[in-house]
Amino acid sequence: MAQINEKIEKGEANIYTAEEFKKLIKKGNAPNFEEVDVVTTGTCGVMSGTAAILNFIVSEPGEFIRASEVYLNGVPAYAGPCPNEWLGSVDAILHGTAHSIHDESYGGGFLLKDLLEGREIDVRVESADGKTIENTITIEDITRGQIIGARMAFKNYTAFTNPNKEAVSSIFAATPLEGNLRGLTFSGCGDLNPLQNDIPHNVIKEGSKVLINGAQGYILGDGTRSSAEKPNLMLSADLCKMDPYYIGGFRTGQGGEIYDTVAIPIPVLNEEIYNNLLITDDMVDIPVADIKGRHLPLAETNYAKLWGEYDLRPQYNRDNCSKCDSCIVEDICPTNAFKKEKLNIAHCYGCGMCVSYCKNDAFDMDIGSVDLNINGRDVNIPIICRQSDRLRANKLSLKLKKMIESKEFKL
Repeated sequence: MAQINEKIEKGEANIYTAEEFKKLIKKGNAPNFEEVDVVTTGTCGVMSGTAAILNFIVSEPGEFIRASEVYLNGVPAYAGPCPNEWLGSVDAILHGTAHSIHDESYGGGFLLKDLLEGREIDVRVESADGKTIENTITIEDITRGQIIGARMAFKNYTAFTNPNKEAVSSIFAATPLEGNLRGLTFSGCGDLNPLQNDIPHNVIKEGSKVLINGAQGYILGDGTRSSAEKPNLMLSADLCKMDPYYIGGFRTGQGGEIYDTVAIPIPVLNEEIYNNLLITDDMVDIPVADIKGRHLPLAETNYAKLWGEYDLRPQYNRDNCSKCDSCIVEDICPTNAFKKEKLNIAHCYGCGMCVSYCKNDAFDMDIGSVDLNINGRDVNIPIICRQSDRLRANKLSLKLKKMIESKEFKL
């Protein structure tokens, strides 16, 4: 590691993003072991294990004894653990999967993005002494905010389709997934994913530095439900230093969820680490299961067939828009990126739902389909929803590369 850091200090290190490195592999031009010092990997996806620990002021000291219930834009947060008795201050733990009491589709992920984008957040505190305190806060009022991801950056995911007759609501689909194999939804960034490039945890270890939503953070260790076959990580970073582009809400058939973006550097310390980096999408298998559960496997495919050379963002053609009284795309867009006939590309996730559901072909995007054999029958199933975003993963990997080159991020 000291030798790599010395080369970085001198501006002589060869640093590649995972996307850059994989493209060279696929062209047969991969640099050899001696020519690679660091590869920056990344992933972006729905990460349900995300929570935020927050402290903020809601009143003058002495107004209430301590908070017993806390709501931020109607999203419940857990008061404590510190009581902050008579200080007018609140400690709260907010789950990314928590849903507003007013709107099931608005949850912790949307709230944190609103907060980071500088919007005012309505706060209601129910105190232990029977008082109700209402106020508004912005990111400037957060005296301390920390994200802790209990289960992030999964190596292995599952794709889902619905072989049943009836539509099924699930966190693994943006809307109830229609039956009779009419669509497929999947997660995972394939050969860009950090843990996919470091088997078995040669350099991605407890204490290693990472980028979480653009902020420098650390690996706390293995995540909950992590195993050798299906590893994931527990990560943490300062919420207030995060870039709102990389974090946000994602609506599912079971209400609002949260997505995060993670980038991790892999220093090439030996040939084993280098050889693990040679994996490409066609070598990364992903099971396809019944939407009713991961315990109901139907088939298997790989990420080359799911991502291929397909588009990462839609093009909106206003001329094709019929200005429907009730716009289905506005109703179902998981990140609320399409409103009032305008596509907010910064909020777009590239999930493909707009292309799959617009009745007037106002959106152009090749999201692909996959050939599978299910129950002895060959079927071609259109991909209708991606719950991971390779564009954000690539961008954060590139940001990390530039930070290493500029010595802003030290290995």
